[in-house]
Amino acid sequence: MNREEKAQLIDELADKFKNNSFFYVTDASGLSVAQINNFRAICHKNGVEYKVYKNTVIEKALEKQEVSYEELYGVLKGFSGILFHPESGKLPAKVLKDFRGPKGERPVLKGASIDSGIFIGDENLDTLSKLKSKEELIGEIVGLLQSPAKNVISALQSGGNKLAGIIKTLSEKEA
Repeated sequence: MNREEKAQLIDELADKFKNNSFFYVTDASGLSVAQINNFRAICHKNGVEYKVYKNTVIEKALEKQEVSYEELYGVLKGFSGILFHPESGKLPAKVLKDFRGPKGERPVLKGASIDSGIFIGDENLDTLSKLKSKEELIGEIVGLLQSPAKNVISALQSGGNKLAGIIKTLSEKEA
């Protein structure tokens, strides 16, 4: 690969980082070619993009970002693959966990960026796989905010019926 091709690859990867708020850096060394192809197929089926890059290419593409990813530079050793998903921070983690199975050890999570939040190490995989999306969190907040209002409206409506009944009873007593 000549310098021009390498510069183009770095620019393409920098654009991917810029356009994807969620990405995972993994290590799939030790897997056979068949296992890697199976992992790629599972990623593709779930809408997750997986590609292997040289560590220097990844680092140079990260350096071009407005946000600092310096914490991730330390994990860029050995075999590095990147998982991208444009909408979900937890989907790549779920794909990793599902592929690995209960006893699986590969691919290993080296690091991840979720909305510019950095997670380093495979021990974060469980946490990342349980993350809720912004839409899910907003839905929960809206539900929580609506709950007290619904209770007040319900109380007022039931109270209004009781009040009307009391007034009717009092008016009938006087007559």
